[in-house]
Amino acid sequence: QVQLVESGGGLVQAGGSLRLACAASGSIFSIKQRGWYRQAPGKQRELVALITSGGSTNYANSVEGRFTISRDNAKNTGYLQMNSLRPEDTAVYYCYAKLLNRDFSYMDYWGKGTLVTVSS
Repeated sequence: QVQLVESGGGLVQAGGSLRLACAASGSIFSIKQRGWYRQAPGKQRELVALITSGGSTNYANSVEGRFTISRDNAKNTGYLQMNSLRPEDTAVYYCYAKLLNRDFSYMDYWGKGTLVTVSS
């Protein structure tokens, strides 16, 4: 069983920064892709950023240039550095990972989410 646990959320003023972390634990063969999604009140969950095992990244237009996704493979941990935060970034942020299993199948995993609140 694989678990993803987020940390680092909280309350910050507009213009401030936060760093989210996502620790993966359990029976992990290989992480193909990991990322962050967010869901604001009354809205659908949306992609924030993705990073592949090869290091390629993809960002939502709304966070490009302000957020940076990274990972530490040795620690099985992913990060989302969020700078120049805006009130519209307020949401629950979910960690995501696509794992490659030993039988070469893929499975998606999600964390339970961490709340980020940006005050104006």
